[in-house]
Amino acid sequence: MPAMLSAPQVAPVAGLVEGLSNGERAVALYASDMPTSYSYKRDDDVQLGAWIAEGALRVGLPELHRSAAFLYSFQALELAGTATRDQQRAHKARFPSAARLRRASSLASLTVGMFRVSDAAIERSNRPQVEGACRCAGTGWFEVCFDPDEPTSVALESCAAHNPNGHMPTPVRVFA
Repeated sequence: MPAMLSAPQVAPVAGLVEGLSNGERAVALYASDMPTSYSYKRDDDVQLGAWIAEGALRVGLPELHRSAAFLYSFQALELAGTATRDQQRAHKARFPSAARLRRASSLASLTVGMFRVSDAAIERSNRPQVEGACRCAGTGWFEVCFDPDEPTSVALESCAAHNPNGHMPTPVRVFA
């Protein structure tokens, strides 16, 4: 009998969760009432889905999408070692508890096997947004000096957030 009572609540939660990317799920879990020390146990899928839905509704979908885009870009910049102090401050203000964010991200990754991820969520997850000043100023490239004795010898490095694949713009040529 209890399973019959909870079954109608599972479908709307699953629909909401499926519409979220992995990063959006992490942000939703971060904003939810999930205990930071929570440890996943078998058959906790419904509870995790409920926390994701709770966090998503608490934050609101537009802000959830933005926060996930900021998180994705910051993690890429941090991994590349090119995050600026502005970006680090903005990230710390948005996610003050690093332990909670790690736990939420870990559990969000786990939910990808439990709940499908919609095509719209996958497409949305690849849109970078940088909070704070970026070294590339939005161009996708910035100059790096590898030799401090020769400051004029610079190389271009691709921005992990604005140009993660490192593609150079192709020059247009006119043939006559």
